Amino acid sequence: MSQPLASQSPYDLRRRLDDELAQAASDGLGAHVEDAAVRVSPPDQEGDFQSTLALRLAPELKRDPGELATRLADLMSQSELCDQPTVSGKGFVNFHVSSPLLASAVSAIAADQRLLVAPAKPRQRVVLDYGSPNVAKEMHVGHLRSTIIGDSLRRLLEHYGHDVIPQNHLGDWGTPFGMLVEHMIEESSAGRDSAVTDLTRFYQAARQQFESDEAFAERARQRVVRLQQGDEESLRVWRELRGVSEHYFQGIYDRLGVGLREADNVGESFYNPMLESVVDELSERGLLSESDGALCMFPPGFTARDGSPMPIIVRKRDGGFNYDTTDLAAIRYRLRELGADCILYVVGAPQGLHFEMLFAAAALAGWTHPDTDLRHVAFGSVLGEDGKMLRTRAGKTVKLTDLLDEAVARAGGLLDERALGSADRDSLGEALGIGAIKYADLSSDRVRDYTFAFDRMLSFEGNTAAYLQYAHARVCSLLRRYGQDPERVHCEVLLGTSEERSLALQLAGFGTELAAATELLQPYKLCIYLHELAARFSKFYEACPIGGSEEGLMASRLLLAETVGRTIRVGLDLLGIEAPERL
Repeated sequence: MSQPLASQSPYDLRRRLDDELAQAASDGLGAHVEDAAVRVSPPDQEGDFQSTLALRLAPELKRDPGELATRLADLMSQSELCDQPTVSGKGFVNFHVSSPLLASAVSAIAADQRLLVAPAKPRQRVVLDYGSPNVAKEMHVGHLRSTIIGDSLRRLLEHYGHDVIPQNHLGDWGTPFGMLVEHMIEESSAGRDSAVTDLTRFYQAARQQFESDEAFAERARQRVVRLQQGDEESLRVWRELRGVSEHYFQGIYDRLGVGLREADNVGESFYNPMLESVVDELSERGLLSESDGALCMFPPGFTARDGSPMPIIVRKRDGGFNYDTTDLAAIRYRLRELGADCILYVVGAPQGLHFEMLFAAAALAGWTHPDTDLRHVAFGSVLGEDGKMLRTRAGKTVKLTDLLDEAVARAGGLLDERALGSADRDSLGEALGIGAIKYADLSSDRVRDYTFAFDRMLSFEGNTAAYLQYAHARVCSLLRRYGQDPERVHCEVLLGTSEERSLALQLAGFGTELAAATELLQPYKLCIYLHELAARFSKFYEACPIGGSEEGLMASRLLLAETVGRTIRVGLDLLGIEAPERL
């Protein structure tokens, strides 16, 4: 069983209420309960939390659900977590969290630099495979999701203290590179400029020559063999191609604010010297079978439509290797040499079966143990507003650089040039534009497809990065107006209005939702939390004036606002999004 990736929040009120109610049901009703069904109350119903336990127990205990709900409410009447529970409907128990407890939670969170999010125990070594573009090709919108989701997961895991090893599994080896290297060498030999300044044009020119000139195609195939055999000229040109690509990739990563660096680039070529030993080891363990001239593994439980077992081809009929072999070498290296406790593959959902079989093969080979955590972090596609794969009007794949440029240009158009200097406007345009793209990706369940729509993404209303960035900037404006006082964290937190109480309740839930986002590897959980926090702050801001309040109330409200601002800033940073102080 894998170890937890996150720590539990000391103010996980839902969990604590659930535990207390389960114990009360056991002590007072003699019912064994593992989950007391405590959930956040629906917006149209009373209380902060609600349980349907009475409805669930009624058939088992042969008692009226309303009577059981009243009994459960009485059993919880002495709880320090809530005021006297109430009963509604046909058997709902409603919990109103104690205001003193909420005030204590805000005070503790405000006084802690980590907002009461403790490092996870045990600390794990996590290999995080994300990004993975192809050398000699420009990055396109298809690379966006792996890069953005992977970077957010890296930030979440590192926040919990894990040792994260990013691996950018570059496509830098195999048959296409014979074509590319041969094209580059022949261009140079003919006295033509062989410098690669446009990756797309270079690749298209090589592909066109490969498809139209059979003699060139044969030379390209021979070049693959020479490259794999270590021919120095071939390797020199291959390194040049890879260097140009890596420089280009790094420019994209820097602009996106993604933490991938050159040292994290571990391409398919890295594993090439290991492939033979993988075949030898699997063969020695008796795990390989010959099928149509190829050497294959057949992990149990995987069958084709006709019922025949599905293979992992470890060595092809011609004696060569393929992506399966490389992925087996990679997983073995990451477990043995890097000492991974957990390996996460941030790769599109269509590769799900491949990873299921890969993990099963690793277990058969004895490379994993019961605590090893191997996960495919699947994600859906980016769609255009027509519901189809996002493409240009000409039907071509959208270049990532073009997408970023347009987002920043549109964001700049939203800013008021009269209120900001040009330098501020440029930097804010980047923060808003890049933030909009990243948040639109992260704010939905990653497994689902999502629709790319600039107008919605760049709105200052709704569940967008701009809405959160504006809320943060509003807090910063308040603190500039009224000053930042280090002693404010020691003030008494007053929750006299429903808006103050609602805001405090949301602040207390930060650790809970952050843990859920990390354990489930679903950043959208954090996005939902931050949007709700910003929405509650907006209501608080409108209903609870700070200026003119008596000193104690003013300090309390400023502390609430300051804690909201810090929570949004930390949350956005964990998503890889900037939080400007002025908008």
